[in-house]
Amino acid sequence: MRHATVLRTGLSALLLLGAWAAAGPSTASAAPTDSAEAPASAALLTAMQRDFGLTGGEVVARLAEEKAATALEPKVRRAAGSAFGGSWFDAKTGKLVVAVTNAGAAETVRAAGADARLVEHSAERLDATKARIDALRAPSGVSSWHVDPAASRVVVNVVASEQRDNDVRTFVAKAREAGPVTVETTAEAPQTFAAGTVGGDPYYTGNVRCSIGFSVHGGFVTAGHCGGTGQSVRGWDGSAIGNFQGSSFPGDDYAWVNVANGWWTVPVVLGWGTVSDQLVRGSNEAPIGASICRSGSTTRWHCGNVLAKNETVNYSQGAVRQMTKTSVCAEGGDSGGSFISGDQAQGVTSGGWGNCSGGGETWYQPVNEILNRYGLTLHTA
Repeated sequence: MRHATVLRTGLSALLLLGAWAAAGPSTASAAPTDSAEAPASAALLTAMQRDFGLTGGEVVARLAEEKAATALEPKVRRAAGSAFGGSWFDAKTGKLVVAVTNAGAAETVRAAGADARLVEHSAERLDATKARIDALRAPSGVSSWHVDPAASRVVVNVVASEQRDNDVRTFVAKAREAGPVTVETTAEAPQTFAAGTVGGDPYYTGNVRCSIGFSVHGGFVTAGHCGGTGQSVRGWDGSAIGNFQGSSFPGDDYAWVNVANGWWTVPVVLGWGTVSDQLVRGSNEAPIGASICRSGSTTRWHCGNVLAKNETVNYSQGAVRQMTKTSVCAEGGDSGGSFISGDQAQGVTSGGWGNCSGGGETWYQPVNEILNRYGLTLHTA
């Protein structure tokens, strides 16, 4: 593959041919902008400045605060024990906030370095409530449902135009019987972000275009709705990459594709107009409230916040569980693409509502779940 064509591959350059490695730092467009000390690449920092309205210094400070919160979360979760009610990152204070059900646990959490908030229900009870709702059959007018630790409730999202539908009302009534539930409205129903074939985009399966997520040893991970097990995958130029080795949708929305035919993997998420954008150094899970950015073959780089975790999303094809909701926009063809926080892989784009002109919300399937499901190892720098 000639270097001039590398720029056309978008995220499919996660699986570049040997010319990428041969080009070296002497080629301007291939020169990496990352260092071991940098919190993120120049391109990602620029995207966050654009989407959050922050200065460069503010972006660097926020990424440092989020990194500290991510490292602290499992420690305070253990310290809170059965009183743990969930956690989230507060961008205003730059600290992790931990919900707890009693004052003693609140003192323990504060001593560990996090802020504490007293709430009514434990995470265990809220998760059990959501699990009971997961067992219900949701009509199309119900968009999704998730645990909101700040509200100490399970939030059921209903499409505004469908909230008076009899099936929706019945579902909501049953959900309220399951435990502490509140109902909110959303503008549109979620849909997946696959698209018909368009020349010059990352990869195709059949007549569907999707985006590569993250390199793993032996292949890459992406969205399950982009193709079924055994289906062949072609690159932007029509050449064979490999096949879907595993795929699950609905229920889940993840898959992995093996790499063959001269393609190989590199641990980067690309921006647009350069080859190396962001090195991937791990997959530590960012907390609710943290910043997150997405790269996809249609709308390129966009950033937002993590809004909710373990959300069940009700697509027309069926419900998908254990999703993470974000305020990042996406459009058709972005499916399967990378969600990254700093240099940590977060997940692969599944679907959402809205677009990158008027805004919207997007869900991703957490990458660690995919790695564990298929016994894969993330390719890291």
